[in-house]
Amino acid sequence: MSWLDALGWFGSALLVFSLLQARMLRLRVLNTIACIILTVFNAMLAVWPMVGMNIVLALINVYFIVKMLRESPESGAYAVIEVPADSPYLQHFLHAHAADIATFFPAFSGQAQPGRVAYLIQRGDETAGVTVARDVGPGRVEIELDYVTERFRDIAPGKFMFGEAGPLARKGIRTALTPSAMVAPYYAKLGARAVGDRLELDIPEASRAPR
Repeated sequence: MSWLDALGWFGSALLVFSLLQARMLRLRVLNTIACIILTVFNAMLAVWPMVGMNIVLALINVYFIVKMLRESPESGAYAVIEVPADSPYLQHFLHAHAADIATFFPAFSGQAQPGRVAYLIQRGDETAGVTVARDVGPGRVEIELDYVTERFRDIAPGKFMFGEAGPLARKGIRTALTPSAMVAPYYAKLGARAVGDRLELDIPEASRAPR
């Protein structure tokens, strides 16, 4: 097998592998790389229709990658909706994702307990994640659950919850504590600091008045 054949097979395999990804950003990035490889491969063979097709596909992927990376709380891409702890839809969502939730939040009971505040993170009509918190003092909450479905994990919708335009900031919450048993917390990327076996995240002051 020549190096050109190997390049073609690798590009084709990567293209197929990209379509198996549940995370949208990862899918787009891998698909773009595969399209670039196949563009080179087909150009070497002078198969110009395939070159044109892969260039167009790569440009489409780049467009959506840039669009996803530019999404911000101000863009309206995501909506954070407060719901009652006993909301039937919330309980359905928690039950449907119970196995995956237990992987990252082994201490979570599986239900939002009474007295908790719960939020759904919506991307259009699709629920990207859910946050459940309890009050632990003036201006402080403990996050009992901060779960994001696999499809949206690369896009980090948590910034819509904990940013200055988020619901916690609008409620006057200044500090959020992670649960001690949380697996692979991402809060360090948001500037959280270690406090014992937890992370403590400062919530910026709200950028606008509550609605």
